Amino acid sequence: MKLALLHILLLGLTIVSGCSVNPVTGSSDLVLMSEDQEIALGRRGHQEILKKYREYNDVELSKYVQKVGERIAANSHRSDLVYRFTVLDSPEVNAFALPGGYIYVTRGILAYFNSEAELAAVLGHEIGHVTARHSVKQHSAQTFSSIASAVLAAGTGVRGVGDAANFLGTALVRGYGREHELEADRLGAAYLARTGYRPEAMLDVIRLLKNQETFEKELAKAENRKPRIYHGLFSTHPDNDTRLQSVVRESRRAVQSAGSIPDRRKIYLSQIDGMTYGDSQDQGILRGSSFYHRSLDFSLTFPANWSIKNQPNRIIAWSPKREGVLVLTMQDINRHISPQVFLRKHLNASSVKSGEAFTHQGLRGYTAFANVDTPFGKRFARATVVYHNKKAFVMIGAGKDVRRLYQYDPLFLKTAKSLHRLTGTEKLLSGERKLSIKTFKGEPYSELGASSGLSHLAESQIRLLNGDYPSGEPKPGSLIKVVE
Repeated sequence: MKLALLHILLLGLTIVSGCSVNPVTGSSDLVLMSEDQEIALGRRGHQEILKKYREYNDVELSKYVQKVGERIAANSHRSDLVYRFTVLDSPEVNAFALPGGYIYVTRGILAYFNSEAELAAVLGHEIGHVTARHSVKQHSAQTFSSIASAVLAAGTGVRGVGDAANFLGTALVRGYGREHELEADRLGAAYLARTGYRPEAMLDVIRLLKNQETFEKELAKAENRKPRIYHGLFSTHPDNDTRLQSVVRESRRAVQSAGSIPDRRKIYLSQIDGMTYGDSQDQGILRGSSFYHRSLDFSLTFPANWSIKNQPNRIIAWSPKREGVLVLTMQDINRHISPQVFLRKHLNASSVKSGEAFTHQGLRGYTAFANVDTPFGKRFARATVVYHNKKAFVMIGAGKDVRRLYQYDPLFLKTAKSLHRLTGTEKLLSGERKLSIKTFKGEPYSELGASSGLSHLAESQIRLLNGDYPSGEPKPGSLIKVVE
């Protein structure tokens, strides 16, 4: 029986897999898609990314990142691909790649780079993921796991065997992560050198992002949110790793034949001068537990110590142990109906109980317990609708354990009824902060931090932005980043 199952499994793999040559190693890979399919997968993924994130609205910066990326990609193992480099409007510190040449950097990570060479190092690393087809390999491994699960489960008839096979497949995919990141780093250093950049810029970036990770964990704790940390090798590997140092030394020889490109610190800093730092005004500004949105003219206050995530289509707040959740979304009001009717019609709410109409600071609302969709699934929850400027602000508060709903309910109600028009003071708080490039004139970092308006660990944030964390000092006359 076991031999028969193995035969079926191997036969299935023979049918679905083709012989594919790895562009980097020249050896055969077990992958389950052609290059055309890889590109199509990346194209679909790109549309999904743009639903989750907005592209940052700075044409010149976007052109600059594209130009640097194309320069590196032209010296890669897959220079025939058309690469698209997109700057995402997010304060998260991240960069990532999709199949087929779609590569992304957030403005959050760009804020910490201090030269074009450092930008090139991260782009080279992500290009390495594309050229080595890492995402395709992961997709193939997951597909293999699904095939194994289906064959084993069907052949044995034993309940749970499929889950075990899926678990094995997941573990296999996760096991690739470390080696994939190391390979992407090796390829990135090689591409830097072929282009003429210092491959040591890879080490500079690792040091920079390790400092950012250390500080970000401290800041996230102070602001009660999850850390915004770059994935992969840069955030998990020391810059003094023997293999990494060896890769950089080997790559260094290629610079001589390519011709040297300077780090272009001044050019890079000029490109990010005026870039948004932290939350975007267009998406709303979070200050502690209070949220302000200038263009929509509203503010509200979430429960203290809850983790708040501002996404393009919703705001979601989690209790400290993630046992309670509050989701805020917004819909147009298209008919002259009451908030009560809106709640019933647009939420498709059933079993509405204990309903209450209210007016707060001139805004009409309605709140009730109802059976609605939540992040925990369909369940009994607190549903509230507040009307403002022809918009319906919809808030759903739920407990992971239905019995905990009443524990969190006073917080849900307090948050819902805190929604109001911006006051004059709040309009000032709703403005976004910008990076500004200045010539250093000897001001202490403590003074630069105090004048930034940053609410937590301001001096450390300014030091980190300038590569002087935790105790470095800039040279008089040098260019530095400040926050205004």
